[in-house]
Amino acid sequence: MRTQHAAVVYNPVKVPLERVRRAVAEQEHAHGWDTSRWYETSGEDSGLRAAEEALAGEPAVMIIAGGDGTVRTGAEAAQGSGTPIALLPAGTGNLLARNLGLPLNDVDRAIAAAFSGVTRAVDVGVAELENESGERRTHLFLVMAGIGLDAEMAENTSALAKKRLGWMAYVAPIARSVIANRLFHLDYRIDGGRTRSARAHTVIVGNCGTLTGNMLLIPNAKVDDGLLDVVMLRPKGRLGWASIGTRLTFQGLAHRSRFGRSMLRLAPDLKALVYAQGTRFDARFETPRGIELDGDGFGLVKRARIALRAATLDICTPAGAAGRDSGGRTLGPLPEESEDEGADEEHDSDDGQPQETLERESDD
Repeated sequence: MRTQHAAVVYNPVKVPLERVRRAVAEQEHAHGWDTSRWYETSGEDSGLRAAEEALAGEPAVMIIAGGDGTVRTGAEAAQGSGTPIALLPAGTGNLLARNLGLPLNDVDRAIAAAFSGVTRAVDVGVAELENESGERRTHLFLVMAGIGLDAEMAENTSALAKKRLGWMAYVAPIARSVIANRLFHLDYRIDGGRTRSARAHTVIVGNCGTLTGNMLLIPNAKVDDGLLDVVMLRPKGRLGWASIGTRLTFQGLAHRSRFGRSMLRLAPDLKALVYAQGTRFDARFETPRGIELDGDGFGLVKRARIALRAATLDICTPAGAAGRDSGGRTLGPLPEESEDEGADEEHDSDDGQPQETLERESDD
């Protein structure tokens, strides 16, 4: 009988390689597996080629050692293949690992989960992006897709700053974006609903709910519930941002206890921070907007179609690991632009005239 082996896809910049090699060798010996095979990622494709080569060897498990970008490209190759992945978080955010309750600073425990953990099936987001020239490309994501502030953070925060400062490297781009407070117009549709128009500062389509710095943005989001969660930030000036900041702080504290989660369900809705759920989100932008997927920038797009593939990726987790249980509430549709949504500060500006809505177009 052929002995099974593990494949390790690793980012050489972020991973303590010798420590990982020792942990892998110990698990190989303990479980009687063949020698693991190692695949170094390249910055040119964020590790996609390395993951594809690893899967071609038919490993029993593919260990992905790196940040959220490396995990995303590894999952893009692995989803639907039948090969489970295991995560060794080594990035700034490690958002998928946080939302799954995986060990963040324990190499031995993370590697042990790859060889003897419990497999959990999670959902995968699929983003079809169209640029100004009409060119389309499709990419997967596991955590969230962001338009607005999220994309600016991905594009304008250097790798060196993230390495030296961690999540604090995002403070400067967040501050600049809040001060400018520029809103953009979009036409959007959730599932088969009618097309709506709105102005927003940021739109995030999430498969997970927790952001960098353990900030809980989307209380209802679960990585395996078969649903995408859409959140729209629509602040009207500094008071709107203050309300959003207060709510996010409250959510971050409340989800830690059962009583807090029950209080979170009773909290009043905010017009500046609104949520909805579905399996597909279509959006078209007057002016092309930047978009990010799991922390990687994908340039400017005029249109995005985001859907979900339920339970198509298997992830190895330690026995007893539990993901976020944040509580939540019943959600209604996202709001439509109303007549009283005009600018209330000089920075609160729109960026163009409405275009033809998504509902009037075909799906090809």
